[in-house]
Amino acid sequence: MNQRDVFIKEFRGPAIGIVTAQSSTEESFQNEVLRPVLKLQNDLFVASFLNYISKNKADFYTHTVEKKMAIIENAIQKDIKFRNALKGMIIGLFTADEYCLYIKNSSSLNKRMMSMLTERLKSQVQLFDVIT
Repeated sequence: MNQRDVFIKEFRGPAIGIVTAQSSTEESFQNEVLRPVLKLQNDLFVASFLNYISKNKADFYTHTVEKKMAIIENAIQKDIKFRNALKGMIIGLFTADEYCLYIKNSSSLNKRMMSMLTERLKSQVQLFDVIT
């Protein structure tokens, strides 16, 4: 393992969630890699979404909470450019070995990543009102 990989693993911190011998490869990857990265990058995701709404959804603040949740979901699911930027923020904190594992299962892992990120932003929707 090279210096970058050692640094990345130490920087991200320990796994979040239970990983057992019965855990699937994807579940282990989610708890050992994705959850720590999402937690570490949370402030960046919030800042990125604030930038997204300032450029694309100026009326965001006038909507109900339910509509804001839908906007968050649509932004991540339908805006490919924004989605790819978010994926880059996550993938950039993978080790080389984790990246190799990721590319073998990228379709299902992308679904997990984006679903977890969507739920993370939706659970913090109140932050997007405070900053107006």
